[in-house]
Amino acid sequence: MKLASISGLTCQSADLDRTVAFYESLGFRVGKRENDQVTLYVNWFWMTFVATDGPVEPGTASAVHIKVDDIQEAYAEVVAAGYKPAGEPAKRAGGGLEFELADPDGYRLVLFYKK
Repeated sequence: MKLASISGLTCQSADLDRTVAFYESLGFRVGKRENDQVTLYVNWFWMTFVATDGPVEPGTASAVHIKVDDIQEAYAEVVAAGYKPAGEPAKRAGGGLEFELADPDGYRLVLFYKK
């Protein structure tokens, strides 16, 4: 499988407004914003923050998004290696296909393909 790039992260946020202010002060720009989530960009790299109730434990609900050249090939190789993805490649918000795979420590990897 050929990995193309790591494109972004998904994290929880206890206060989206505070999160946006912090990342904007570092030079990120706001992309799509909804009531329960916001995506911030620096160049091509993105971070999506999802609102949560209460404090956020470090490392929880994080996902590393990894772009692949061929989603079906990537899925087949992951399964052939003996790993168990959360499901088969499925449509992702914004287009393309994705599937999730947990690493040995439970961190979520989202392998995706989008033109």
